[in-house]
Amino acid sequence: MKVILDANVLIAALAGRGLCEALLELCLEEHDVFVSEELLAEVQRNLIKRIRVPDEVARGFCSLLRTNATLCRADVVSEDACRDPDDLHVLGLAHSSRAEFLITGDKDLLECRWPGTTQIVTPRQFWERCRQR
Repeated sequence: MKVILDANVLIAALAGRGLCEALLELCLEEHDVFVSEELLAEVQRNLIKRIRVPDEVARGFCSLLRTNATLCRADVVSEDACRDPDDLHVLGLAHSSRAEFLITGDKDLLECRWPGTTQIVTPRQFWERCRQR
């Protein structure tokens, strides 16, 4: 499956052990993961500023993602696609990559009325779906 892991999921995967870490491993091993330069920049910036991960660790993590995922340019989407304009690039990535799933913990994305074909789900919902297969 084609999947996108939102910045909050990727940050949680590095910052702590648990579901998001396991989900990242699963997706990299069994699915096609898509990222954009904008998504990677957001991950790196938040790892350094909010989580206080050393610069070289944050850069290394983003390099790992760049190497093991498919880099894709996000399409421009309508400003009314989501109430948080900072999330528009992720929806644009979902559109351009034709991802089947966008995995996020972001309420703005989970509650948006996205007209695209990408299903927006929580990490737990995606994990459960994969376990049922």
